[in-house]
Amino acid sequence: MAFESWQAFIEMGGYGFYVWLAFGISFAAIAVLVINGFGARVKLQREFIKQQQRQQRLAQRKKEVS
Repeated sequence: MAFESWQAFIEMGGYGFYVWLAFGISFAAIAVLVINGFGARVKLQREFIKQQQRQQRLAQRKKEVS
């Protein structure tokens, strides 16, 4: 679909508001999902490190008691 000017492209034949609103909402939703995914990954990594440290402390205490 060819447009005569940038203004015509932005207006999208009178439906520009709805088209750009849909693009904006979609982009915002995807951005929230990506940010949430990174946050969850960081949280899981921290929990994993804490669990490893806890297991190391328990193993060392067992050696000390034996």
